[in-house]
Amino acid sequence: MLASVFHPKNASLLLALAAIAILATVFALQYLGGVEPCQMCIWQRWPIAALALIGLIGAFWRPKAMLTLAFLTMLVSVGLASYHVAVEEGWLALPASCAAGTDASSIEELRAMLEAAPPSCDQVDFRFLGLSLAGLNVIGSLILALFAAIALSSRQRQASSMAHQA
Repeated sequence: MLASVFHPKNASLLLALAAIAILATVFALQYLGGVEPCQMCIWQRWPIAALALIGLIGAFWRPKAMLTLAFLTMLVSVGLASYHVAVEEGWLALPASCAAGTDASSIEELRAMLEAAPPSCDQVDFRFLGLSLAGLNVIGSLILALFAAIALSSRQRQASSMAHQA
């Protein structure tokens, strides 16, 4: 049973389903829960969306290559999420795209800018089990990367054990 989970086609499909579930969760938090994403949160959605596509492709075509790409994509996701955590914790400065925009020349312009401004990347609006969504993304992306790596290595072990038996 466990071996079939790590079969490259099945593993690719599971990665796609996990990515779709993650995206459904963050969109539900945004549109149903009122948790507005900052710019760095939006950046972190791209590797997850890519994983969904890679996993769906891998379920039908070149699963080993797609698992390798999924693994690398999740490493990118870990990097983006780790950077966001470092910004949230004040270990690194805000990137320019998360900083405030132009100067206001009047109080009315300042009010309008504040009302239209997206959430700041260094402020955590939502925590689960004490972790920000970026922190949860670090853990989730590491787990998905590990899953892809195990699926790749289990397939290679199976191939090498079959070659030794022949």
